Amino acid sequence: MESPSRPQASLPTFDLETEMMDLHGVPVAGVDEAGRGPWAGPVVVAAVVLNPDRIPEGLNDSKLLTPQAREDRYEEIVASARVSVVIGQVGRIDRDNILQATLWGMRTAFRSLEIAQAAALIDGNAVPKRFPGTARAVIGGDGKSLSIAAASIVAKVTRDRLMVKLAKRYRGYGWENNKGYGTPEHASGIERHGVCPHHRRSFAPIQRILATRADFADADG
Repeated sequence: MESPSRPQASLPTFDLETEMMDLHGVPVAGVDEAGRGPWAGPVVVAAVVLNPDRIPEGLNDSKLLTPQAREDRYEEIVASARVSVVIGQVGRIDRDNILQATLWGMRTAFRSLEIAQAAALIDGNAVPKRFPGTARAVIGGDGKSLSIAAASIVAKVTRDRLMVKLAKRYRGYGWENNKGYGTPEHASGIERHGVCPHHRRSFAPIQRILATRADFADADG
């Protein structure tokens, strides 16, 4: 007896964009971020308006693509779509918190598209307050909307490239591999080299490390 075949995961489509364009009569941008969770480096937000006649093949949630596939799709997206990228640096993250830095990035990326009238599909469960346009939040949007998937790829590739570049200046943390996330390699690097200017001091793991080092310093003193 043959075992039942496993259903294939659905791929993102352009249906949500078409529905929104029909409703509002304006172009629709997908908005997504990369880098909310890492211990180090910026959060990056991208807004992408795809050309309905030139949608690159193979768009999907960036986390489900190989690094090379992300790079290939990135090049196709920037060559065929309207793209805006905003970088929320560590100073902003530590000052405002990571959620507020991300929401700021979403508003700014959408505004920076410089389209007179547009709407947005935003990955997540809420539209940022004071968003400068009509918007809809889509939970798991990078797996449902091609525009959000495109934004997730642009944000991820941009951030990965930034972290590889930073890894050459701040060696020993393994950022070329872990991209600033809290891996054992990264934790070991902090033990050896301490906290650098690109670590998020507002994040609990970094706060604990700094507190422990301060305790050691007080004990030595």
